[in-house]
Amino acid sequence: MECIQLNPIGHIRSPFKEIHQIPPQSIYAKDKKAIIKIKDQYKEGLRDLDKLSYIEIIFYFHKSENFELITKTPWSKEKKGVFSTRSPKRPNPIGISIVKLLEIGEDEIIVEGVDMLDGTPVLDIKPYNSNLNPDELK
Repeated sequence: MECIQLNPIGHIRSPFKEIHQIPPQSIYAKDKKAIIKIKDQYKEGLRDLDKLSYIEIIFYFHKSENFELITKTPWSKEKKGVFSTRSPKRPNPIGISIVKLLEIGEDEIIVEGVDMLDGTPVLDIKPYNSNLNPDELK
């Protein structure tokens, strides 16, 4: 089996201290703010981020244990395949959230619309533009 090693570039400081407090996804937490604290060796990578309104946060579900390929969400009685849900209990416990970028400091980013547990390791940050036409990217 392959071994893939990922190192967090930072951590989330969010208002959600308990797993049961977290909304199902970021669109349900539009007014919730958080700080992404970036490790010193990655601070330079924040350059030009201030030109964006929204970013994608790729993170690790560090409190998720085990996984089930067939699962039931709290919002439906129907059982579904894990890949058709946003369940944190996945074969690879990785999450993605789109958040609004509010402010950038030397080693931190303030965002809004957060749906991550306090202390969540951030694996990557990517630009997000909902107005892009995929045909324009060719």
